[in-house]
Amino acid sequence: MKFGDVVTAVASLVVIMVLLMAPLYLVFAQTLGIYWGGTVTGVVSTFLSALVVGYIFAGKILEARRETIAKITVLSAALVMVSVVNLVAALPDFGPNLKEMYREMYPEAVNWSLSEWLAAETMMIYLEMILNAVTVLVFGFIGLYAGSMLRKPKKS
Repeated sequence: MKFGDVVTAVASLVVIMVLLMAPLYLVFAQTLGIYWGGTVTGVVSTFLSALVVGYIFAGKILEARRETIAKITVLSAALVMVSVVNLVAALPDFGPNLKEMYREMYPEAVNWSLSEWLAAETMMIYLEMILNAVTVLVFGFIGLYAGSMLRKPKKS
């Protein structure tokens, strides 16, 4: 699979994922709550969008299945990591929310300096990036592999 095809597959995966996230979040947030609803929405939308993209690009994935799927998932994970950093930077309540959460869990964190809070926020961003990247790598790989297996190759 050429690099242009990999980019097209990743773009398709992201578009399908975003289109799935809104209705799935409405369903899961009502039943599981805001935190777990968002988490389950991310996992399910990643898997379903990878399944669809695997089915659509099955013919091109078939050439070198594992290598091609790995390229798609790694590029997708990198894109998700960049989007997490941009999203967190745009959230005005990220810092205050983190402080509130830490103060509830660790009362001794009340007197932290600004540099200690900055380090905690940075580590939380890294953690969020890693968790999202691992989710995309695992569920994206499984979905792409399963989707490519669903479409049978044309007999020549």
